[in-house]
Amino acid sequence: MTTTLHATERQGVGESARRPDAVSKVRGDFAFSSDLWHDRMVWGATVRSPHPHARLLSIDPAGALELPGVHAVLTAADVPGRNRYGLERRDQPVLAEDRVRYIGEPVAVVAADTPELARRAAALIRVSYAELPALTDPETAMTGPVLHEGGNLVKHLRIRRGTVAEADVVVTGEYEVGMQDQAFLGPESCLAVPGEDAGVDLYCSTQWLHVDQDQLAECLALPKDRVRLTLAGVGGAFGGREDLSVQAHACLLALRLGRPVKMSYSREESFAGHVHRHPARMRYEHGATRDGKLLYVKADILLDGGAYASTSAAVTGNAGCFATGPYEVPAVEVDCRSVYTNNPPAGAMRGFGAVQVCFGHESQMDRLAAALGMDPVELRLRNAVGTGSVMATGQRVEGPAPVAELLRRVAAKPLPPPPGELLPGGTSNSTRAEGLRRGVGYGVSVKNICKSAGYDDFGTARVRVFAHDGEVFAEVHTAAAEVGQGLVTVQAQIARTELALERVTVLPADTAVGDAGTSSASRQTWMSGGAVRAACAAVRARLLERAAALLGEPVEALAYGGEASAAAAVSAASGRAVTLADLLAAADVDETAVFRHRRTRALDPETGQGDAHVAYAFAAHRAVVDVDPELGSVRVVEIACAQDVGKAINPAAVEGQMHGGIAQGLGLALMEEVLVRDGRILNPSFTDYLIPTTMDMPPTVLDILELPRPDSPYGLTGVGEPPLLSAPAAIAAAIRDAIGGALDRIPATPEAVARAANRFP
Repeated sequence: MTTTLHATERQGVGESARRPDAVSKVRGDFAFSSDLWHDRMVWGATVRSPHPHARLLSIDPAGALELPGVHAVLTAADVPGRNRYGLERRDQPVLAEDRVRYIGEPVAVVAADTPELARRAAALIRVSYAELPALTDPETAMTGPVLHEGGNLVKHLRIRRGTVAEADVVVTGEYEVGMQDQAFLGPESCLAVPGEDAGVDLYCSTQWLHVDQDQLAECLALPKDRVRLTLAGVGGAFGGREDLSVQAHACLLALRLGRPVKMSYSREESFAGHVHRHPARMRYEHGATRDGKLLYVKADILLDGGAYASTSAAVTGNAGCFATGPYEVPAVEVDCRSVYTNNPPAGAMRGFGAVQVCFGHESQMDRLAAALGMDPVELRLRNAVGTGSVMATGQRVEGPAPVAELLRRVAAKPLPPPPGELLPGGTSNSTRAEGLRRGVGYGVSVKNICKSAGYDDFGTARVRVFAHDGEVFAEVHTAAAEVGQGLVTVQAQIARTELALERVTVLPADTAVGDAGTSSASRQTWMSGGAVRAACAAVRARLLERAAALLGEPVEALAYGGEASAAAAVSAASGRAVTLADLLAAADVDETAVFRHRRTRALDPETGQGDAHVAYAFAAHRAVVDVDPELGSVRVVEIACAQDVGKAINPAAVEGQMHGGIAQGLGLALMEEVLVRDGRILNPSFTDYLIPTTMDMPPTVLDILELPRPDSPYGLTGVGEPPLLSAPAAIAAAIRDAIGGALDRIPATPEAVARAANRFP
């Protein structure tokens, strides 16, 4: 879809520009990938393993192929190229060939005239298995039967800094975080169309077009230029679309049949078809002086990576790096591991490892404050990092680090009225005040922005400026995935600002332009925004050169005149000007730019020390809850969040990110968990997998700081993930404050809250 922004006002950087897709999404008119259609298309369906671990003995497609309207059944033997894909390791088969490692692993695909017929045919394919013992406990996986060549350990990050000194006060704790689903709006879907060059055109919802292209080319045994991807409408992502799902299967069927193939998952199939947040088990020990200064932190973190690697290694790196939180700690001993199991694969989700450890280190700070008899806010303030502080990995914080200020800001917000009191307008702030206990809790967090550890992270943008009927237009073309975060709007804002133009068209994201990297790691505004800005600067320089040649004197600036035709290049010395329409009459100006951030380096494998991260982002949350100790029910009354964003490119979009992050954090804190027993997902639907509704969301109080960075476009800092990170920790802290008991696992179910409040065994 081409997105054209005809603004009635300039709506450049720093303004709350309107999103071009907002009205169509609200009305239900927006075309998502599941709405794709082709006149000659057939439908694909997937046959999946019912076992968490088994040898694959045989596949008999006869029953399916006998049905009229069934066109093909493909198995691993039909994969023309490498039958493996993966973001960090090519360890996951396109279709299982010798054994299956989790319930839901694809073993065959079928194409038929209708989706109903395709599903019916898939059910008729007979697959024989020999079941193997399933390894579903990550602790056991450390020494259990080997699931992959090389062992079950995916990654071990070891961090050692300083010497552990004897402490006046020592607190220990064990914590768990459950498996969370991204719960995006649109399940996986795509349309694969065979090309005349024996290649394929794929229209899909993804987070990273070029990495999909790389993997698909290997699987299909095609040159990359014959695997062409275009981004279709994406109904949210949050990390769950970084891995391949339907893409390879649809392409295989389309190339075999020479016909377009559409595949679209049901919600239940989607739960099996994408990765989830890593479940975590954490053991912590904090030592401090009597006046509350941290002396050391020890942490042992275990992440269940599930059946395949996905991004487990990178998530392990993040979890380990931020295990001590945004605090100055002289001595650190951290071991963070991820392991293979026969559970559903885990991978990227918003927060990427920093969410799990934030619950751990913030729970420890509350436990330490209680042991010291100190206010939990004061304890955090005494240990907060600032600019120039050294992190656990030995890296110095170079940019803004307003941890103390963020915490002070949320702590200073007025508290909502106690249970039963009237709110403004005469309504009660609680439906049942009797017996409720009020609690207040805090959380602060830190996470890296952009890719880390020496990764060559970059973004590419092409910008073309042209005249038509006396008016001037700009086209922006990147491969950056718009997944609902408003990136299309941001790209247009940057172009308007840099080129002094009003009419900007953002072309569909596809692989016809250079790589833009992934829409994750809170990086796209920084990286692709930086690339758009650089391309605009090159266009502007070309225009000024033309103007100088025409006027016979230096021309320093482009002027915005309120109308596209009035945009001009102006000489500061003489005031003479020439319109951009005149400058473009003979030829368009077209420039492509690649933007890179500063170089990072891999951590030392023995000590975990090194300059691994481009930048850090910080946020603070305060949660206020009312708890019914008998029922264990929790009502979040209010959440306050303060966050440094460097520069709010689109303030309204920043607020939207903060609201959305808080909602996902509340879900993880109280209700969201993919329940897995013996490798099987027990709640693969939004009937049983609970997510917050508007009725669950409390009033939110937002405080947005703009402390410009010296090394990013416009001084910005990524905003997507920080609003989520410490929200679950703050809510858990508030529950503990209300009930006066331990709460060492999230989500905090009513049973767990009631048990902790009443000291049940």
